[in-house]
Amino acid sequence: MADLLAGIRQNNFLVIGRAGMDFFPHPPGTKTEEATEFRSGLGGSAANTAAGICLFGGNADLVTCVSDDSVGRYCRNQLEHYGVGHQHVRAVGGEFRNSLAVYESRIEQHQTVIYRNGAADFQMTEADIDEIDFSAYGALITAGTVFASEPSRSAAFHAFELARQAGLPIIFDVDYRPYSWPSPEVAQDVLSRAGALSDMIVGNDEEFGFMAGDISLGQAKAEDLARSSASIVIYKMGEKGAVTYADGDVITTGIYPVAALKPTGAGDSFMAGLTAAIASGYDLKDAIYRGSACAAIVVGKPGCAPALPNLAELESFLKTHPGPSDP
Repeated sequence: MADLLAGIRQNNFLVIGRAGMDFFPHPPGTKTEEATEFRSGLGGSAANTAAGICLFGGNADLVTCVSDDSVGRYCRNQLEHYGVGHQHVRAVGGEFRNSLAVYESRIEQHQTVIYRNGAADFQMTEADIDEIDFSAYGALITAGTVFASEPSRSAAFHAFELARQAGLPIIFDVDYRPYSWPSPEVAQDVLSRAGALSDMIVGNDEEFGFMAGDISLGQAKAEDLARSSASIVIYKMGEKGAVTYADGDVITTGIYPVAALKPTGAGDSFMAGLTAAIASGYDLKDAIYRGSACAAIVVGKPGCAPALPNLAELESFLKTHPGPSDP
């Protein structure tokens, strides 16, 4: 685990995965089909995580492909706005298009519509990975969607191989999105292989259950990964908190209860807050709580990347908000 923490504490991350464009009806509470006004924001799990790290003062460079059109340029401009390095972001032409998400700022009868046909980010290749100097970074972060299709899948596994050769720890957010995969069977096999190669794995109870073949086996799967390969495995259970397996220790943590405005964006914010806290020298339990606070902040605001907190906002939340809950 020492090598994993040392890599994170360099606070210099290579993040692999998609950047997309989000639309959400305004004002909050509006149904998509009744909306006359929409707001836009940066989307995509990897891009959101990278943006969150940069808001906390870290460095994050994104590796992905975007469409060679106005939406792709929007995503690149948004990355620049948040301070995310985009020298490894390649524009692709033809019929490939950026991911687009339309989601609502409401909990009751929440609706999210994802457009992913011919996704540009799935066009990332091993050649894109070969252009990266892995020795320039402290750790690699990726999310499960990058493995959902070729050539992105092979490129991501190639990145894992080069990261290993360069001594970079691998941080893997399972982030299972069924709509991106050709079948559950393929997803289970590929995500399990990616998890077995990772030093830190973050997922919720449903995602670990999916990897294990049944939701009732999810926690056992997390325990097995912690015993066999990963130094840190964080098993998230929503409002029940999380159980973290770390180098033989078991850490239980609660959450910061909030009146949520929407269910989206929490996982990306958690990952950003967690890694930023470890990079700043917090012990693992405190880092998990800071990640949980970041997740609570994001679900209470419209948008995903626009809702991400900076350090001052996080500290204000921690000082003024009751909690955390008992694990």
